[in-house]
Amino acid sequence: MLFHAQSFVLIFLPVTLAAYYALARRVAAREWALIAASMVFYAWWDVRFLPLLAGHILVTWLLSRAFGATGIRGFLWLGVGLNLASLGFFKYTTFLLDNVGALAGLALPKAEIILPIGISFFTFQCVSYLIDKARGEAPQYPLRRLTLFVVLFPHLIAGPIVRHNEIIPQFDRDPLREGLAGRLAKGATLLVIGFVLKVLVADKLAPHVDRVYAAAATGTPGLWDAWLGILGFALQIYFDFSAYSEMAIGLALMFGLHFPMNFNMPYRATSIRDFWRRWHMSLSRFLRDYLYIPLGGSREGFARFVVATMITMGLCGLWHGAGWTFVIWGLIHGCGLVVCRAWDQAGLPMPAWLGWLSTVLFVALAFMIFRAPDMGVAWNMAAGAIGSGGVGRAWPAGVALLVAVAAVLAVLKRPNPEVVERWLRPHPAYAVATAIAAVYVMLEVGRGAPSSFIYFQF
Repeated sequence: MLFHAQSFVLIFLPVTLAAYYALARRVAAREWALIAASMVFYAWWDVRFLPLLAGHILVTWLLSRAFGATGIRGFLWLGVGLNLASLGFFKYTTFLLDNVGALAGLALPKAEIILPIGISFFTFQCVSYLIDKARGEAPQYPLRRLTLFVVLFPHLIAGPIVRHNEIIPQFDRDPLREGLAGRLAKGATLLVIGFVLKVLVADKLAPHVDRVYAAAATGTPGLWDAWLGILGFALQIYFDFSAYSEMAIGLALMFGLHFPMNFNMPYRATSIRDFWRRWHMSLSRFLRDYLYIPLGGSREGFARFVVATMITMGLCGLWHGAGWTFVIWGLIHGCGLVVCRAWDQAGLPMPAWLGWLSTVLFVALAFMIFRAPDMGVAWNMAAGAIGSGGVGRAWPAGVALLVAVAAVLAVLKRPNPEVVERWLRPHPAYAVATAIAAVYVMLEVGRGAPSSFIYFQF
């Protein structure tokens, strides 16, 4: 079930909100209602993986309880290992067998394993809790609370990666407390804004990007097409994922919960380090706190920084997908972070405009590899970008306008959660504009099956 599907907006969400607020005065009842709704939401994709989701939660809770009863940290590390083993089996078995077979020169049988949707995200939720427990930074939660933390449907499939201490204490807040109407209105507004950006920007860019990469699978695209694919995808993935995050934040707010912001104008970054402080911020925080810092990246010494950064970013790429293009994308960003650190330590000057331009080009070209199904396609795209495939046909006026508008929005627009929280005030004009936008995009989606979000595949 997609956030922008008519079945979600017109049936699932109103029913879930009604049940939640009808039970608002009964803490356990409202939490169980939200758990049940979230399980239905997840089962809508493939009911076969509901036991897997429940298994991750139950194993995490039981082993945290075992640690509480015995003080043996091994129970917690066993929980971390089991969660990661499950993720590894479903996500990387085929990748591993393919590479082992290629190295050994053997035709190993294909592992037909379906990737459970959202497994990368709910695994990280469980792992972060267990590690915090081992550090003495997490209490023992009741099973109901831990379950709701993991399965809460606004973030279940593709984040933001919310930590237990950021969300579980909020479950005690009275949903009917002062400001209910404002939270519902602001949440709905964020939902509509995300809806608009997904349907009218990201999804409009998608067919042009898909056409270019499909052509690059058989040859070198022309210069114009190559840059349409490169710039188009950099904009598409941003608006697709930031729209999802804003919809998730809006949905949580409608239930009286506050999620952390996930994007903060990343295409205004003036360095790769700055980019990662602004892009997929919840993932950046997770990698920093649970991988980069434990590897010693924050300690003194450039060599240790390089090792920790390259390992972290290589695994970041692998987390995104079981393919060498993802690993290479991560390592490229690792190299970019190393160069940034070396540049800063050398005290070399960098005009802000040049830092911004080089960062945007670096990110867009790296996303070219991220988007390519294999390095052959990435090579053809790179060759086309320097004119090896000829100049080709210039972009049609409509396509050029779409890319230009998306680029301006990406650079100039403030984060929508910030806009809605700080500056949007109740006014009939805003309400009418939001309602018109909601109706329009709902009708637009109704023309065919709604397209999935890019990050659902990770």
